[in-house]
Amino acid sequence: MATFLERRNRDGQLIGWQVQIRKKGYPPQVRTFDRKADAQVWATVIESEMVRKVHVDRTKAERTTFREAVETYIRDVAPTHKGGRDEGLRLTRFLRDEPKLAAHALATLTTRLFEDYRDRRLKTVVAGTVKRELGLLHTVIESVRKSHGMVENPISDVRRPTVRDARDTRLQPGEEEKLLQHCRDARNPWLVPAVILAVETALRRSELLALRWDCVDLDRLHAHIPDSKTGKGRHIPLSPRAYEVLWELGAEARPPDGAVIGTTAEGLKQAFERARSRAGMGHFNFHDLRHEATSRLFERGWNIMEVASVTGHQDLQMLKRYTNLRASDLAKKME
Repeated sequence: MATFLERRNRDGQLIGWQVQIRKKGYPPQVRTFDRKADAQVWATVIESEMVRKVHVDRTKAERTTFREAVETYIRDVAPTHKGGRDEGLRLTRFLRDEPKLAAHALATLTTRLFEDYRDRRLKTVVAGTVKRELGLLHTVIESVRKSHGMVENPISDVRRPTVRDARDTRLQPGEEEKLLQHCRDARNPWLVPAVILAVETALRRSELLALRWDCVDLDRLHAHIPDSKTGKGRHIPLSPRAYEVLWELGAEARPPDGAVIGTTAEGLKQAFERARSRAGMGHFNFHDLRHEATSRLFERGWNIMEVASVTGHQDLQMLKRYTNLRASDLAKKME
């Protein structure tokens, strides 16, 4: 049976109510409320759950904030994942931009809170970004849900925004040189080689930043990508332009375990965004360079299996969207 205790300040004024529930087979349950009516409702729910033997101890969820759960995920879980660095960056930005949501105890997180978060984000970023963010936050909660006595994940019932057709942005004539010109003006000296290598190799940004000199073989004109998104290594050919960039970076003078592109993901992201803005190409993302590179392979006559061996795609259906060949290029084959 629940016990209700008054809480008073030094002046004797009533400031709240503490509820204590003790039942054999369950750890003591203690909660504090401002109003007795709220305390009675909570006690009724908990006692009913205990009688029906469906009660789950929510103490840890009540004492742990969402911020603490996210920080634990960044520290202990993300580093074990492929792309963990990007996960950490996205979650760090979440904590910076959403302090009120992060301050909620895990036990007080609701579907409505995340629906409001979704709607706020859709005003500033595209649907695909919001969908990925909700997926990541869902994963964070899943990582602590059972251990903290959470019966359900509040994000499970959040309706994901509809993502329109996949991006098919291509570099138009003259845009590549214009973009590179503004990249050359950047303070980050790694931006130009990163952009050129991205469009020549179809590597993901994370793969470029993870590439080490001991994985580059300039004599055989290939590079080994051991830590790709799919978890399977692959060899990619080096075009003459890619070879030139790597040679200029000084492969022979670099330590074997040193990074080919010596900057951080955030540093590269910010430098690219500034350069594209100066170039008047705000619509163009760094990942679009991978799409551009993949499309060019098809334009050169490569078949889908050959392209997949370079890009690392396992799902050929997904790869088909990259065959966004310009009508003029297809028309030439009809001559």
